[in-house]
Amino acid sequence: MYRELLIIIEEEDTTIALMDDRQLSEIYFQQSPSKHLIGNIYKGVVENVLPGMQAAFVDIGLEKNSFLYVDDVLPPTRLDEETVSSQRHSIDELLKVGQEVLVQVFKEPYGSKGARVTMQYTLPGRYLVLLPNDNYIAVSRRIEDNCKRERLKELVKEILPKEMGVIIRTVAENVGQEELAADLKLLVKQWRRIQGKSVKSPPLALIHRDLDLLKRIIRDTNAADLERIVVNSWETAEKVKELIIALAPTLLQEVIVRDDVDLFDEYDIFGQMEKALRRKVWLKSGGYIVFDQMEALTAVDVNTGKYVGSNDLSETIFKTNAEAAVEIARQLRLRNIGGIIIVDFIDMENIADKQKLLALMETELKKDRTRVTLMGMTQLGLIEMTRKKIGHDISHDAEKECPFCAGKGRIFSEETMVRFLKRQIEQQARQTDADTIYVEANPLVVACLAGMRGRYLNDLEQKINKKIIVTSNENQSYEQSVVRPQFDD
Repeated sequence: MYRELLIIIEEEDTTIALMDDRQLSEIYFQQSPSKHLIGNIYKGVVENVLPGMQAAFVDIGLEKNSFLYVDDVLPPTRLDEETVSSQRHSIDELLKVGQEVLVQVFKEPYGSKGARVTMQYTLPGRYLVLLPNDNYIAVSRRIEDNCKRERLKELVKEILPKEMGVIIRTVAENVGQEELAADLKLLVKQWRRIQGKSVKSPPLALIHRDLDLLKRIIRDTNAADLERIVVNSWETAEKVKELIIALAPTLLQEVIVRDDVDLFDEYDIFGQMEKALRRKVWLKSGGYIVFDQMEALTAVDVNTGKYVGSNDLSETIFKTNAEAAVEIARQLRLRNIGGIIIVDFIDMENIADKQKLLALMETELKKDRTRVTLMGMTQLGLIEMTRKKIGHDISHDAEKECPFCAGKGRIFSEETMVRFLKRQIEQQARQTDADTIYVEANPLVVACLAGMRGRYLNDLEQKINKKIIVTSNENQSYEQSVVRPQFDD
């Protein structure tokens, strides 16, 4: 697979796209770094403590109070890397209204919900993630070689302050103690600075801001995963190289400048992004996938569509499911879908096919840089998984709620709107002495209201014993209309 990272900076607008064989796998936008909240640390004030929910609402200066769950107040007591002992604490034992607390955002506000915050802080570096309030060493699950895992643990154990913990990142797989020590030193220094600033700062202050988009991507990118980094100008190249030298020197030789073409057109970024925003995604075989996304759950449905296969039914179903599994894993990354995900593949009777499909799904999900947990297949044949919510999904960044349907995706039909209009007209007729009722609506609604040769309108005029003047307005949606009395001059 030929993997490229595209970095396009135009004035204040930054677009970063990850391409696999020129196919869009991930895309990120940033217009203002101040809009990114994940990783930020605030000095908040506890507004409410709710023992019934075992949670508190904390004011951190945003539009909506943030949500702090009891398990995010104290770090867990760990017996080892995998085992956590249970702690029994009530939220009202730990927090009081008016108390000042240092909290870190790990889920951005979404819909009607405020930000989700924690007091179990994490500071990511190039090779390590510092856990200043924890005391254990964990290794990325993507490093599967046990010898490498143990080597890294031993190297970090020698340099780690006793009261702190770390997670060793995937990019650290082959580095030595010198690189790990340098990264750890910077992170510990950063944490000491945060502690000092929090003491001096007033409530609701932003104590620490996470890196902006470009810096985060450079920091988190593994050179082994990339063939090249393509940028849109020499100015962008200088900015990127400056960050690479500081954050990821091994990427320096991968930077290529393409100022002779429009990278958006060259890689059809907007065309591929537009497809990713559709509810239905067609597969090459003729099958298709449907995504129905809710606030905390996404349902994915797989259908054979136009694909009829060439041999038997079970082979057709498995091929469609296998193609869908690869595409679903890519779409989850591209759309940045988080939360609970349920996939309804086409029913398969063969147990071996089910196992092969699960194995394929697991392989494809490993390409995701965001943590995905595959729960397995239910008795109904549904595959369950969870994907960590990080930032907003692509729809939130690229679209806005439809002002006409209020996010439902469907609007009233012309016939339904006519029923509403008739009630409004009759109500206005009863309430006014005017001889005329004025109506303004969408042309399709007006045509339905008038009926064949105006017959419906004539009947309505006779019923209310008033004249009705109807005006078409193309700028009005189906659900918008004006009904008012009109007095003759």
